Amino acid sequence: MTRLSRLACSAAFAVTAVPALAQTADLLVFDYAGFENPEFHTTFTAKHGASPEFTFFGDEEEALQKVVSGFRADVSQICAGSVTKWTEAGIIEPWDIAKLPEYGNIDANLTGTDVAAAAGNTYFIPTYWGSTAIAYNADQVPAEDVASLQVFKNPKYAGRMAIPDNVDDAWALAYLATGVTNMQDPTDEQFEAAAAWLREVHANLRTYWVDPAELSQLLATGEVLVSWAWNETVPTMTELGFPIGFQREATEGSSVWMCGYVNLANGEGSEDQAYDFLNAVLDPSSTVPLLQNGYGHSNAAGMAAETVVNLDEVGLGVIEAPVIAQLPMSIAQREKHAETFERIKAGF
Repeated sequence: MTRLSRLACSAAFAVTAVPALAQTADLLVFDYAGFENPEFHTTFTAKHGASPEFTFFGDEEEALQKVVSGFRADVSQICAGSVTKWTEAGIIEPWDIAKLPEYGNIDANLTGTDVAAAAGNTYFIPTYWGSTAIAYNADQVPAEDVASLQVFKNPKYAGRMAIPDNVDDAWALAYLATGVTNMQDPTDEQFEAAAAWLREVHANLRTYWVDPAELSQLLATGEVLVSWAWNETVPTMTELGFPIGFQREATEGSSVWMCGYVNLANGEGSEDQAYDFLNAVLDPSSTVPLLQNGYGHSNAAGMAAETVVNLDEVGLGVIEAPVIAQLPMSIAQREKHAETFERIKAGF
């Protein structure tokens, strides 16, 4: 997933180093804007008296190319769909899980050989997760109209719908809508059916939104009534007093994503502080702040003990509907998705 601006990231933030309260110069985190929130790494700040330095990117392909070209940072956030490509590029090194006390508490649904490991090494530690489903204007869109993902083909809402400008999200939607719940290894027939569905939907879209702030504005002004959206849209729009609906149990289902951190091989900062930072993000003290911002925490123990935030209200509750997980896939398959998506957006 080259996703996750996840608070208000956009290309305008790309590769910009900014202060995150007082800082230590010994660790540089390459990240999406918004994740510099000090509430997400309180034990790091308590130990070092300052937050790490953060520099931001707007897209994981952009971030990959910058690191490959020689940009030096110590750790980077990426999402599961990028793990294979970053690993094969030779720009990340394994984490030593013996140095991660909370590793054993990571939700088993977010780990596994396909996600985190290569040749017995753990290159990716999931820290955040969320859902993608139908966000809609509950005042103007009846619930029955969003009971199926085929709402995106409904001429009633033509010109007032949107989907993310994100390869993994778009294909997750298209595969679900065409009856597929595994997007890692689709057949040629499944791929073509999903592509045809996206092409048909393209004609009904107002736009492909780039970041959550843009989507919030589109929904708030009424320009968009229905969108494929990240669950963080729920607390954001609720805080604004907007009557947002979030349909995760459409007949065909919804999607889940996960992101985390990799250890960059060319980092010049403190390796000890890299582990301190990751441990801080994994610590149960991060659970509530993450949930309050619309993100699930990978620490299952922290999530189980959580009583402050209603998971259903932030779009993370248990559902009874099909779910497609946005997991790593082969480089060839991901590039096939990306190239076709660009053609569809261009009208081909």
